Amino acid sequence: MVADKTARPDVLPTDRLLESGKARPELRAELRRIDDLRNAVTVASVWGWVAVIVGGAVWVDQWWSYLIAFVLMGPMYARFAILMHEAAHKILFTNKRANDWVGTWLIAYPTWTPIGLYRRGHFAHHKEEFGPNEPDIAFYGGYRCDTRTLARRLIRDAVGISGWKNFTPLLRSVKLAAYRRTSLSILGVQLLLWAILWAATGRWWIYPLLWWLPWMTQWRVINRLRAIAEHGGLEASPDRRVTTHNVRQSWLARFWFVPYNTGWHLAHHVDMGVPWRNLPRFHVELEQAGYVTDGITYPSYRALWRALASA
Repeated sequence: MVADKTARPDVLPTDRLLESGKARPELRAELRRIDDLRNAVTVASVWGWVAVIVGGAVWVDQWWSYLIAFVLMGPMYARFAILMHEAAHKILFTNKRANDWVGTWLIAYPTWTPIGLYRRGHFAHHKEEFGPNEPDIAFYGGYRCDTRTLARRLIRDAVGISGWKNFTPLLRSVKLAAYRRTSLSILGVQLLLWAILWAATGRWWIYPLLWWLPWMTQWRVINRLRAIAEHGGLEASPDRRVTTHNVRQSWLARFWFVPYNTGWHLAHHVDMGVPWRNLPRFHVELEQAGYVTDGITYPSYRALWRALASA
């Protein structure tokens, strides 16, 4: 699925971009600027929407209101994941202590993620996609595939089989001294969330239904579809256009599974120091330089998934 060389012209460096694709120092400083206040509002708004979704379901108190809330929690997990990704890159807040504290206790641990392990693995991913130490190859190494294989994988995600494989190691790691502190911290945060939701709603089952179960099922589907849309079917190369897909963005995709500009993933891999708010602008710079072309751009995620399932 690598685009033909004619769709990947050698246009770098330019007067604004270096040979690597990164912006020249004067432009890079502007593109890498972190907006602390707006990011703080964004973190607070994610939790605010969780309260609205859960509170609305309980207020209506009908089976369909809980179903709607369950469905909407999938996109909320996508938002937590992208904010945690920013914190892992240390570009959520300029103050690194604040970045790590918020990223750990307000974003990663509530969503079952040991951010320290994630950060080390994710940096290895950026160092060499599809390389010998690539930690994320399990997400997209099996593509392209046939339609039946993709459907089987998505069904395993949707019914919780994949989620269980991610959940049980956390429980087992409590017995391991090297991971016990992190595991107990995550479980402690989960118990606190359960207590808060129980006290706020008077229903003990709100937490497993609207917090744990969406993470076990719906989020797995969203995460797989996003991951294969980023790198599925590609190969190792110093040219990021060979390792990372480029997809035209739509409002529905941005709402459902690529929020906070994460759909501009090629720009992120060209310069992982650019915060999410500035990725669209950096993407425009890459387009204007001729580095991003129509020949490497899929018109939609559906078109890309169709190609990934066409083996």
